[in-house]
Amino acid sequence: MIRVISAGGTARASIRHRTAILLGCTAFVALIPAFAGAQDAQADNESTVLQTITVEGAGKRDADSKSIVANESNAVGKMPGEILTTPATVSVITSKEIEQRAADTVEKVVQYTAGVVTDYYGSDDRFDYVKIRGFTPFTYRDGLMVGRTWTGIREEPYAFERLEVLKGANSTGFGVSDPGGAINYVTKMPRSERFGEVYGTTGSFAHKEAGFDFGDNLTEDDTLSYRLTGKVQRADGEYDFSENDENFIQGGVTWRPTDMTALTFVFDHLGRDGTPSGGGHPLYTDFDRDRFFGEPDYNYDTTNRNTYSLMFEHDFGNGLSFGSNARHSKSNTGFGYAYIWDSLGASSSSDTLADRSYFGSERSSEQFVADAHFLYETQFDQVESRTLAGIDYSNFDSSGANYYTAAPQIDWLNPVYSGAPGALSPYSSSRQEQVTRAIYLQQDLIFSDRLTASVGLRNDWLDLDDTDLLANSTDNGDYSELSKRVGLSYKITEELAAYVSYAESVAPPSTGNEPTYGKQYEAGIKYRPDAFPAMITASIYDLTLENITTYEAPVYLPNTVEEIRHRGFDLEAKVELTSNVNLIGAYSYIDSKIVDAGSYDGKRFAQVPQHMASLWGTYTLEGEGARGDMTFGAGARFIGSYYFDNANTRKSDGAVIFDASFTYAIKENTSFQLNASNLFDEKHVANNDGGALYYNPGRTIYATIRQTW
Repeated sequence: MIRVISAGGTARASIRHRTAILLGCTAFVALIPAFAGAQDAQADNESTVLQTITVEGAGKRDADSKSIVANESNAVGKMPGEILTTPATVSVITSKEIEQRAADTVEKVVQYTAGVVTDYYGSDDRFDYVKIRGFTPFTYRDGLMVGRTWTGIREEPYAFERLEVLKGANSTGFGVSDPGGAINYVTKMPRSERFGEVYGTTGSFAHKEAGFDFGDNLTEDDTLSYRLTGKVQRADGEYDFSENDENFIQGGVTWRPTDMTALTFVFDHLGRDGTPSGGGHPLYTDFDRDRFFGEPDYNYDTTNRNTYSLMFEHDFGNGLSFGSNARHSKSNTGFGYAYIWDSLGASSSSDTLADRSYFGSERSSEQFVADAHFLYETQFDQVESRTLAGIDYSNFDSSGANYYTAAPQIDWLNPVYSGAPGALSPYSSSRQEQVTRAIYLQQDLIFSDRLTASVGLRNDWLDLDDTDLLANSTDNGDYSELSKRVGLSYKITEELAAYVSYAESVAPPSTGNEPTYGKQYEAGIKYRPDAFPAMITASIYDLTLENITTYEAPVYLPNTVEEIRHRGFDLEAKVELTSNVNLIGAYSYIDSKIVDAGSYDGKRFAQVPQHMASLWGTYTLEGEGARGDMTFGAGARFIGSYYFDNANTRKSDGAVIFDASFTYAIKENTSFQLNASNLFDEKHVANNDGGALYYNPGRTIYATIRQTW
């Protein structure tokens, strides 16, 4: 396995007391403009209101449930904007698309997105394995930092209205990140209307699932609304002795004291009891995916997380608005399993014993993150100006331990399990604190509704403490990092726009190391026809990541790589051609090269395919008389070959995977849906870490009954 590690931070423990204080202060500060705005409105009833804040409101969110095409996004920063004129490549996966494809993991949600590769660790189910333009993305929720997908918590897509995928470097937007891109999760929020759905799902691997998502007004004047979303799942994985259980609940309340002000509180709980892996398959073998070579008594993967979010918006009128978000989360995670590590594998017919190791990890984390910003919109003759200025703060505190020891060998022809290990002593135990403070400025100037000039500046101050709990020693690091972004977009016609941009990224280091830096040059063209809903984007880019530390199998000792350079091309289209036909298409090309004075020089970076392509389409046959509408969906995903290691000694085979769906409207507001992933059960090695094989996910078929209102 290859792990790119350029971050490390987390936090030491005064966070509990500071969190309560900061949440209270944030709420208090957020309410000040609300009272001021209400007084101004009473004092000047004739004041000119340019626009009520609606980009994050019910209108756009309701559109996400009805269309696969999004026209607006906050993915480049805290400032909402049209995707057509945004000088960057942005892909939005709406809740309608998520539902159509029955995408129940983040990997499935983004797997039809240009420039994105998923499932490159195969049957390893510990994390959301996603790379954008060849690098692991940072993730954000409602514009607030969450962390990397690698080593992070697997998110529940049912919690979100949409996922916004930004391709390329952009630390000026939401903060520290790697240059490949970022994912912003947009939380489901209360609406000022009655709505809802309940559903039940069953299918492959004893899958049983039930969910609900509903809301309404609590007052007749629409000033108070609520939303409740939940999911319960009991299932197995695709290998023996596996588990895939989940409990998820999310509730939110929105208060709108005036038409210009909204305050929302959201709580969610995510609990998972799963298994991390089937233990891998011996090298030079070709067993079915369900074969298990781990240990049934030492095979767990648990998550318990509670999150509290506060979101405030106020429009002062005359183009000035204020927004502030804050989130506190606390999580406990852990996994333990036995995996094969045998470099000889089944190369000799007389040797049927595979070497194995026990590996475990436990971690508790607490995070508080807050943001506050002002947005000012005005116009000078033929020039529109939009200025965003803000500050944010993040305190991430984490402590945990890792365990590793040799496990008894297993006969891969006649497996006999040995049981869980005895008491394990950690080989590493640490406590980390990462405190980030930042100020940022974003400026858009739109000339004659044609030319958009965009500039972003952000400075992050990073304070890192890393305590080795075994050695009782602490390392510290303080960094100040400035990142920049400039872009130009020109509307050739009302439907066609071209753009160029330059953007930088900076990722937090582990103590004792310098931050990882990235930069990207990009040019592209976007097409949004008036005749039907669609967004088509083509872009070319040149991005580099510098000062990288990699941990590579089999020794997992750090190696420093000077630079990784990716030059590529992305093409993506989301089209509602008619009311009956929807199409999603994507193609990506990446020329990957490691620039290094050592043995990796000129090699491709691991797990980066040169070519990727996908196509998903749906056709609706409208009902007649007693028969309801029928919607047929089909998709294909091509994943080109890629290297498993930076030395380029082990390589995958290219593969094409087919998906399908069928939906039948039983009656108004009641539907039956059938989804098949990897329809023909195509099998290939997704990861070969030098000691074992890990296959891509096999075929799954799920049936869902859904009732809406």
